[in-house]
Amino acid sequence: RWPLDSLRGVQTRRYLLRRSALEIFLLDRRAYFLDLRTQEQRTRVYSTVAGLRPRHCGKFLEIGNSSPEALFRKSDITARWCRREMSNFDYIMALNTLAGRTYNDITQYPVFPWVIADYESETLNLDDPKTYRDLGKPVGALTKSRLERIKERYDAFDDPDIPKFHYGSHYSSAGIVLFYLLRLEPFTSLAHQLQGGKFDHADRLFNDVPTCWKGVTSDVSDVKELIPEFYYLPEMFVNVNNVDFGVKQSTGRTVNHCGLPPWAADAFDFVTKNRAALESEHVSRHLHLWIDLVFGYKQRGPAAVRANNVFYYLTYEGNVDMEAITDPTLLKATQDQIANFGQTPSQLTRKPHPRRM
Repeated sequence: RWPLDSLRGVQTRRYLLRRSALEIFLLDRRAYFLDLRTQEQRTRVYSTVAGLRPRHCGKFLEIGNSSPEALFRKSDITARWCRREMSNFDYIMALNTLAGRTYNDITQYPVFPWVIADYESETLNLDDPKTYRDLGKPVGALTKSRLERIKERYDAFDDPDIPKFHYGSHYSSAGIVLFYLLRLEPFTSLAHQLQGGKFDHADRLFNDVPTCWKGVTSDVSDVKELIPEFYYLPEMFVNVNNVDFGVKQSTGRTVNHCGLPPWAADAFDFVTKNRAALESEHVSRHLHLWIDLVFGYKQRGPAAVRANNVFYYLTYEGNVDMEAITDPTLLKATQDQIANFGQTPSQLTRKPHPRRM
């Protein structure tokens, strides 16, 4: 229970692609994510709270029940970002929040882009455009050879019940979050539980950043983007709790701290340079292209097809009516698919995102 005066805000959310959840924010900065099972039940609870008019919620209750797209239209964050009144990091976080991404739901964790493409050089040149990833393309389409393969698969796919897709995996999922944050609790324990009381094979863990980038740009099934912590939390790369993650069969070495590119002296230096790259002029000029892919008009429909940006249909909200599924076995299978294999953020706009000034 929470005293009414302790509430700072209440926001409607979705859970497993159903609009059945609420996120409650308290004055002491704690937040709670509640799944109320059905949209009807959520509406009833939200209306009850709003009717009590918690004194610290103010305008929050006027917008808390709005759709993500409506919230984005009402917001001034894009204009502020274009005028350089917000950092790139803060703007991406704001977009994630509007699109329903939250630290309180590991299946809908905030998603951030890879921005650096050079993990081999001894020094990092942030003034060289070749240092950066092409933000106008999905991760899965960054290299010509892999793009050709996914387009061939898309064109050849023919199923009467499943729409065509470029990617069977997703750029953001619970598994990806646990992969990246393996060295920190509570994610260490969650990863252990996910694998049935043991860690995944040592060779498949997050061993080093350069190898991870190679997988992202070469493996057809690996299209993961990043999480916010890559830009502010050096501890995620350090085995601070001295956990035994096993020994790699490929090298015979014990998995310990995460390996870093040659240009990073340590984890703090890596995060500092990664953040500098995110806030660079090059990224500022091209970030709107990535926003179009993840939150904008290239997320769905014909524009997504042209951008080679179509994911498995169960990652999109509205493609399945969970409340209409009466078979318990089918319902659980569908929920497991959505929970484990990723969810596309709520679409915020159907127009091209403006460039930064």
